[in-house]
Amino acid sequence: MNSVLAKLSVVAPFYNESASAGYFAGLLSDFARSVEERFGLAFQAVLVDDGSTDDSAARFTDALSGDWKIVRLSRNFGKEVALLAGLDHADGEFVMLMDADLQHSLETAMVMVGKLVENPEIDVVHAVRTDRSDDGWRRAQLASLFYKLINWTQRFEITANSGDFRVMRRPVVEALKRLRDKRRFNKGIYAWAGFRQEAVPYAPVDRVAGRSKWSRFNLLALSIEAFTSFTVVPLRIMSLVGLFLAGCGVVYGLKIVLEVWFYGIAVPGFPSILVAVVVLGGFNLALLGMLGEYLWVAVSEVKDRPVYLVRDVVEAPETTVVIEDAPAKPPVRRKPTK
Repeated sequence: MNSVLAKLSVVAPFYNESASAGYFAGLLSDFARSVEERFGLAFQAVLVDDGSTDDSAARFTDALSGDWKIVRLSRNFGKEVALLAGLDHADGEFVMLMDADLQHSLETAMVMVGKLVENPEIDVVHAVRTDRSDDGWRRAQLASLFYKLINWTQRFEITANSGDFRVMRRPVVEALKRLRDKRRFNKGIYAWAGFRQEAVPYAPVDRVAGRSKWSRFNLLALSIEAFTSFTVVPLRIMSLVGLFLAGCGVVYGLKIVLEVWFYGIAVPGFPSILVAVVVLGGFNLALLGMLGEYLWVAVSEVKDRPVYLVRDVVEAPETTVVIEDAPAKPPVRRKPTK
């Protein structure tokens, strides 16, 4: 009796990637052949169409082979949510998350799968980006500051430059599926979930076609999601700034009183009042805006809407096995009764 092979499911969200559909389908085909030959794993591709407005889904449908499915969402929910949809529809004992733009290389993916399969003590293997030269100095410094702030006073640490490129065992996948945050920041969710993890260095390769969908505004919005979902550091910083301004106000007030009492210096009126109003008013507006961000996250969770909606699921056609009819038995001749 043939034993059932363990399965590796690859989850890859895409949005308007029609130009790279054929290339990525080829990478998946090579990936399937490699993991079967090296590790004896069956292979499943789970692609998530995050509300594409082009013919990406049709191109993937024509190009994919083997065991695959395309989960088409009802609209664009964002990559963070699309990955959760892929996890919900993946059924392999091992699940890998990777991008459909081919910046995650097959070589690195094979190294990650090998480390996870060969070491049962590891639950997750994730890739850490080693080269950020294309981001520029300012963006690299902002990223470093971001990780320092978000990890401040945390019981867990979000690994810098580690993204969604990772492979996990089934228990980890089931744990992540239980975390149904409406406003999602996956890097924080991975770190919060814990489990035994190992990092693999990698350098992203150039895109084959198309361009990145992550604008500066999108990155800023994701950073705000991260802070409002996983840390109170911004509120604490604003509290410290408020205490500092209050202390400065007390010192300045004492200075004015002493100058009037001992030196008879006239108290400056309009300039000092204007400065105080502008500084304190701006601080209050910033604090209100920050509180609004936290309140919006709380409102989103309280509404308890589904994280995503599925339009339909397109699956690989089943292979039909044709069984030829067995030859009919010759009729039994009976002797005539006397």
